[in-house]
Amino acid sequence: MAGVQLQQLAYFVAVAEIRHFTQAAESLGVAQPSLSKQIRALEKELGAPLFSRARGNITLTPAGDVLLPLAKRILADVDTARLEVRELAGLVRGRVRLGATPSLCAGLLADALRRFHDAYPGIDLTVEEGGSRDLVRDLTRGLLDLALVILPLADDTPLVTTPILREHLVVAMPSEQRPRRPSMTVEDLQGRDLVMFRVGYDLRDSTIAACREAGFEPRYAVEGGEMDAVLRFVEAGLGIAVVPSMVLAGRPGLRGVPLTPTQNGTPGLERTIAIAHRKDVAPTHAARAFRETLESYLSEAARDGSLPPGVRHLT
Repeated sequence: MAGVQLQQLAYFVAVAEIRHFTQAAESLGVAQPSLSKQIRALEKELGAPLFSRARGNITLTPAGDVLLPLAKRILADVDTARLEVRELAGLVRGRVRLGATPSLCAGLLADALRRFHDAYPGIDLTVEEGGSRDLVRDLTRGLLDLALVILPLADDTPLVTTPILREHLVVAMPSEQRPRRPSMTVEDLQGRDLVMFRVGYDLRDSTIAACREAGFEPRYAVEGGEMDAVLRFVEAGLGIAVVPSMVLAGRPGLRGVPLTPTQNGTPGLERTIAIAHRKDVAPTHAARAFRETLESYLSEAARDGSLPPGVRHLT
């Protein structure tokens, strides 16, 4: 791709996302003929058409499908490099694009973000909320600077991870519902109606895996929700859900029942949270500052006992 220009990639991404040449040109503030000319030059350089224009419908060719995530990553890396250089030059303070799971966004992350903003008011903060699998994908593609993800990751994931927290998972149920015992096991979930997260959530994967390891398939009352929706469905009495203990703070309509090991060796459920960045790109100064702020906040919270119940600091 030696002869490929960044401008051409930017034009290509705009057309790929909008699927209309004229509208893409308008969004970029360029003339449509100029955009089309650059796209043709890019196709000539790569030796393959990138778009199919049959009957006025713009779709990506197989070559375009391959190029799109690469082009987005290149443009994101260039933008990060530009900000890093400006930051060093003292022109701007920087930017942090952070990914985190909904349980962290609803729990302890808000206080850490406030501390960081107070210390570095000139740094732009963007928080992307999503399941761990989605965050790993976006971080790998260069769309995030840092992400708080759930371990373990796939062996071939191109990320550096540092474990920072371990938290127990609990069974969430309506407050008026009295559990038979003060704790539950994974086997106790058999035959119960579960409210299940959408595909892409690590909580979905870990719950299903634990049930199968215990010898049964989970039964769903409803599935496909984000964290807030799952908790609301449980409050409404649709079923129970396996969730991190920290998300129940401030929800008087829910109670959390601990998941404990069984005598036959089936473990309780817990998860490890790590802070991650790409192996091939060093975090920016702003991202490193956020990481240091987060670590400092967690250390202090662990010392003074203000971490949520069931959460333990690892570093």
